[in-house]
Amino acid sequence: MIDLVILWIYKIILALLPLCGTLILAYIAYVMWLHYVQANFISGIDFVLLEIVPPRDVERSPKAMELFITNALYHWSMKGGLETYWQGAVWFWFSLELVSIDGQVHFYIRVPTRVRKLVETQMYAQFPQAQVKEVDDYTLAIDKIANDSEYNLWGCEFKLLKPDVFPIKTYVDFGLDKDPKEEYKVDPISPVVEFFGSIGRGEQLWSQIVITPSKKTYPHSKNWVEEGERVLRDRLKEFTSRRAREGKPGEYSQEIRVPGFMEESIKKSGVKMSKVGFDTGIRVCYVAKREIFNENRRRELRLVFRQYAAPYVNELWRINPTQADAFATGTFTGMFLASKSAIMRLKHRMLEEYREREFFHPPMRHRIKLPWPISPYVFPNYFHHHISVLNTEELATLWHFPGQILKVPTLERIESKEASPPTNLPT
Repeated sequence: MIDLVILWIYKIILALLPLCGTLILAYIAYVMWLHYVQANFISGIDFVLLEIVPPRDVERSPKAMELFITNALYHWSMKGGLETYWQGAVWFWFSLELVSIDGQVHFYIRVPTRVRKLVETQMYAQFPQAQVKEVDDYTLAIDKIANDSEYNLWGCEFKLLKPDVFPIKTYVDFGLDKDPKEEYKVDPISPVVEFFGSIGRGEQLWSQIVITPSKKTYPHSKNWVEEGERVLRDRLKEFTSRRAREGKPGEYSQEIRVPGFMEESIKKSGVKMSKVGFDTGIRVCYVAKREIFNENRRRELRLVFRQYAAPYVNELWRINPTQADAFATGTFTGMFLASKSAIMRLKHRMLEEYREREFFHPPMRHRIKLPWPISPYVFPNYFHHHISVLNTEELATLWHFPGQILKVPTLERIESKEASPPTNLPT
């Protein structure tokens, strides 16, 4: 009897093998086709790099930048089957950049040319005295990173340390939503701009925040807001009590008593979910000529977002550094180190990914995620990116124009105010 059962199981497995093989091949074909049509669509998108020169007197709070990000950069749209699976249409993505070249600090935004006019008009709507101008891509001045190249590079990426629903410290936490007097402002971007402006000739500091409207999904097709609700409910389970209602069999009343140490994180999470969210990738690089490359800069750069940390709520955490312990993390840090040739390949790849502003449509091999320590040996030139979700308030905190209190001479500003001519001038 047992032999007969085994025989039947064997026959069923043999019968299902062709079907399973067909389904696997069909899935692989689907993934490869979608990657091909999307790559073809993306190759047709023209991008332009715009420099935003802030006005001499920035009197508005980061709330103005938050409104700009919402109105100009949130290009969410429904895409049908023909657009998605035949044309390979993808949502536009943008890069908010703060860059220092030889100590000269610049604000850049990289946008598709199709929406350039919208971005410019929305910027002028919030900052009428600013100047928006097209510039060449500064990354093209660095052709490669290799043992014989003129420049060396160190870079890393950042992710949220805790689930996306928990926010970092924002300009609201620093009181900038209340527009305090200039001398009383504590602006979290000031130390970033100050640090970027402190480097010398031959050095460059790059930071980019690459964003697209959030379509990040989790198991069971939940979006980031629904996933955030689930995370909060799970964390409150042990503080939730149910009691049967008197005189009403089968009915219960529910009471949640949030402990004091969790109140702030729960409240801030609710605020975060009430605003528009963007899938976000953050990358920073230090580039300098080899003879003056300063190893201490990487320590300063990886702490550049420390002021936004609220340890009990959330913070930005460094990942994927281009250094010897790039792949060995946690317990294994310092035990298994990458070779010098592997580090050099990682540095050059970091340069290429920064130049392409790549986060949301990476190469096909990113779909194959092998565990450490296998991954660095199979794919020695790559990191797996991490996409976090930041809302408009968090993004405006990380990228906005500092006020007049910051007197960094290397930050270019518009020194004179422009005004439109009167409409009643004689012709």
